[in-house]
Amino acid sequence: MANERQFSAVQSGLIERYRTWLPIESGDPVVSLGEGSTPLVQAPVLSARFDCEVWIKVEGANPTGSFKDRGMTMAVSKAKAEGAQAVVCASTGNTSASAAAYAVRAGMKPIVLLPQGKIAKGKLAQAIVYGAQIVQVDGNFDECLTVARKLAEAYPVALVNSVNPFRLEGQKTAAFEIVDALGDAPDLHVMPIGNAGNMPAYWRGFKQYADAGKATKRPRMWAVQAEGAAPLVLGHPVLNPETIATAIRIGNPASADLANAARDESGGQFTAVSDEQILAAQRFLAAHEGIFVEPASASGIAALLAAHAAGELESGQRITITVTGNGLKDIDTALSGIDIRTEVVAPEAMAVADAIGLA
Repeated sequence: MANERQFSAVQSGLIERYRTWLPIESGDPVVSLGEGSTPLVQAPVLSARFDCEVWIKVEGANPTGSFKDRGMTMAVSKAKAEGAQAVVCASTGNTSASAAAYAVRAGMKPIVLLPQGKIAKGKLAQAIVYGAQIVQVDGNFDECLTVARKLAEAYPVALVNSVNPFRLEGQKTAAFEIVDALGDAPDLHVMPIGNAGNMPAYWRGFKQYADAGKATKRPRMWAVQAEGAAPLVLGHPVLNPETIATAIRIGNPASADLANAARDESGGQFTAVSDEQILAAQRFLAAHEGIFVEPASASGIAALLAAHAAGELESGQRITITVTGNGLKDIDTALSGIDIRTEVVAPEAMAVADAIGLA
């Protein structure tokens, strides 16, 4: 019976699984697509290279292919409870896909503001297919978010970007899942950072579990940006952020203060990696660990590889890494610079063996 109840909670999504840890009322509707319970995969190649115990939290296994679903189930559930008829978000891609999916699930209208020409096709396709009303703005993400805020203030629509406090409440459950799976918190948690809500959300989750005695420690939080969009590393906004990692192409993070506090409280750090390092890490993770992620998700791997190469990564640690989005979100970038031509051979085993060097 206990196993049946656990299975039911997992199938119902993270709100049911972690209801007592979330600001959800008994009468609130729960808008869910079965999000959460994503794989925590041990990484043997990275573990051997770093002389550490390395685990990867694969958030691309969420229903719309990214970590955004964790926050969106909470944000849209609360918006529906408050009577909203529509939701609005600014997005570089993943938020638009998630907001659209959860809005239509709730019977609400999704409105998406996108920076013109600054979104991966896979993410744009999701928003379109889910039926979002899409407006491309002649500006960057930060300008889109400013417009979205003003719309939510002046019209009867709910803003579901990470500035929505319920988003972070949902996203903190990934930290719960890591501790539940490992039996304790890691020594170090590494993750990408863009608009800066996810890092403090994880930190909130790790702190709450430690305070409740469900973990004996709290990890250092290490958040990674792209060099061309690194306002947290630089300590000031970047007016024209540029990087192939579209999910973190943000120059003025809305949750910067929360992220700075999480870094300071955890004894962590912000760091930046180049686009070349990101693409190399994306290929490394796929080729050696069998995990295909979108470019932004590979930034944490890139930072660890760079730190190890520089002799700056302490051995013997338990390290968890969040990879935030599925690689199919942006196949154009993944295939950039790669020659994918293949040899055509006769339909014979000998011919194939010869072509692949077995003959």
